[in-house]
Parts: sequence; structure tokens; C-alpha cells
Amino acid sequence: MTEATVNLLDFDAQGLAAFCETLGEKRFRATQLFRWIHQRGASDFAQMSDLAKSLRDKLAGRASVTALRAIKQHESRDGTVKWLFDVGGGNAVETVFIPEDDRGTLCISSQAGCAVGCRFCSTGHQGFSRNLTSGEIVAQLWFAEHFLRRKLATDQRVISNVVMMGMGEPLQNYARLVPALRTMLDDHAYGLSRRRLTVSTSGVVPMIDRLAADCPVALAVSLHAPTDELRDALVPLNRKYPLAELLAACTRYLAHAPRDFITFEYCMLDGVNDQPSHAKALIALMRAHAADGLRCKFNLIPFNPFPQSGLLRSPAASVQAFAKMLNDAGIVTTVRKTRGDDIDAACGQLAGDVRDRTRVAERMARQHTVVLHRMPRLTPAAPSAAQPAAARRAASADFI
Repeated sequence: MTEATVNLLDFDAQGLAAFCETLGEKRFRATQLFRWIHQRGASDFAQMSDLAKSLRDKLAGRASVTALRAIKQHESRDGTVKWLFDVGGGNAVETVFIPEDDRGTLCISSQAGCAVGCRFCSTGHQGFSRNLTSGEIVAQLWFAEHFLRRKLATDQRVISNVVMMGMGEPLQNYARLVPALRTMLDDHAYGLSRRRLTVSTSGVVPMIDRLAADCPVALAVSLHAPTDELRDALVPLNRKYPLAELLAACTRYLAHAPRDFITFEYCMLDGVNDQPSHAKALIALMRAHAADGLRCKFNLIPFNPFPQSGLLRSPAASVQAFAKMLNDAGIVTTVRKTRGDDIDAACGQLAGDVRDRTRVAERMARQHTVVLHRMPRLTPAAPSAAQPAAARRAASADFI
């Protein structure tokens, strides 16, 4: 792609129609072009036989369909496929396809790295480089869908579900995320159902409200703790948007959501957040907000350890006991099946390769290290939720 050209993967349907108008073409030409790019996987304008030659000539001089370059591909014993994509500037992101009997799910990255810095996430320990463009987000689906069709020798859609759960915090890249979501939903592109397109967030409250207005899809929230004190330690964004604000935003989102519940993700950490006392606190928290209209399901995620975290996976018996307590309390709870862990493609393992502008590794190395998985370190007399954020931050400093 030369400097003067634009990447058509950056455009949703409306953006592509506006671009066609700049070429002196009718807006309906954009629909034809959109189908060729996304439904057929075409990148060569000469192949687009039902477009006028004059339009194809204009496109050849002004535009391109530029996919991401796959640096590596790994296939798991369970059929999971992970790609490492070059996004330039020394950065690379990971994308994962997870096949199931009744669906095919693609886990897509939204940033090169992540600035949130959740304690249990290897991406967060790697730091942050930059936001991906809309085209780079869509290109992961474009590449995977058409690669898998060729591999399986089928003309039928292979990817039925997309989850924005790869590298990065999607709602911190909002302006580029929404056009990408609209392309995935468009019937002339991938035709995904809003129920089968999920954005996962660690809790960027203002953007949850904006997503409800602009492009409501299924919402998953990385919760991981029943109290602000503990969540401050595990998910630093909680210090800005504490649980009461986050759960209120989730309740508001339900008025627009394609599903009648919010999914809460809860990574099970041995001795940190997996005890009966944590389950009881979580039940009390959910019941308090259910009175305001919050409906939810929980997805318990076995932690995938990595050396820098200082954390351990909860024993299977603890996970099952925790799930039973929630289910017995009337909260629908499932345990996520671990997939692709033999190729580091499981939840929380995506790390890619980024040039960290946040210098997170250096900052973490300077931190006073306290082992999070020892339960006694997490049960001091804690400040109440009514105390100001500064007091809660001081309390949580013992945990990180």
C-alpha cells in the first residue's frame, strides 16, 4: 500500500459509501465492494468482476485491502489455533480461534499490549504500545475466516462468534472499536448476531454507557473480586471506577443489550479470591444490585499461571465449591473450559510482542513484592467501602 492509498478494511459500510462518493461513484457501489472484501475475502480489485472497470481502475490507484502479516501460527491438540500478527513498529498481537461442536469463536485483540495492568494477565505485565486501527481489528477476522474456509474447503461461514477478549482493553480504543464492530455485524460482511459479538471490559464506566447508545452488543465484565479493596489490587482500574459505579453502569446497559444479562468473568486465584468468604461476599453484592435490576451470569476462569504474576491456579475442588455456592444462591454460574493452554492461547496468556511505552516491567520490578496467593495477606482489617479511594489504595498496597 502506497502512502496515497487507504486501507478499505478501515471502513464500515457507511465509511466505505462515503469513500466511494469521493471517487464520484454511487453509494450502492460500496455494498458490492463490501461483499467482495468481507464475504468473499477478495483483496485484488481485478477479481471483483461485477464492478465497472472504471471503478476498479480508480480503486487500484487510491485504495487497497491490506491484511495483517501472520508471523507465526500454532495449532493446539484441542483444535485451537493462535496467530501472531505483525502490526508494525516492532509490535505484534495475538488472535485465537476456538472450535466447538456448535460454534467457532474468534478472540480478537484491540490494542498492542494493555495499559490496565491486571495482576493476573500476562498481557498487562507486558505493558502498552498503541491502539490498533479499525482495519487492524477487522483484519484479524478477515484473515482467520478466509484462512479457515480454505483449510476446511468450505464456502460456509466458519466463525460464528467473536469475542473482544484478546490483547488490550477494547473500551480504551473506543473510536476504532465501534466501526470494527459495525463491520462484523453488517449482513453484507460477516453478519454476526449482536448476541454472538461480545465486548469484554475491565470496567471503563463512561464507555460502557457510550457503547449502549452507539453499538450495543453482548457485554462481559472482568470482575474478579467481590470488594473494592481486593479489586483495587487485582484490577487497578477499579480505583477510578469502583464496584458501585461499575455495577450501576452494567444495570443501565441492560436496557440496550441484546441479551438480558451481563456476563461477569471471575479468574480463580488460589487463596486470593476463591474462598467461601469471597463467594458469600459476591452473593451479597449481586443481591444488593439485583434490587436495582441487575441480571447476571458468572463465568469462573481457571487461572493460567505465568512466572511474573506470583499467583497460583485455584484447585479444581475450590472452583467447583465456589460455583456451587453461587448456583445454590440462584446465580447462574459456569466454569470455563481451558482451551489452547499448550500453545499459550488460553485466557490471560496472550502476550504478543509490544514496545512498551508505559515501562510497566520496569515499574513492576521496583514494586515491593508481596505474594498474593497467601490468604493471610488478604484478610487484614480492611477499610470500609465508605472510606475514600485514597484510603482504599493504601490498604490495597499490601497486596501488590
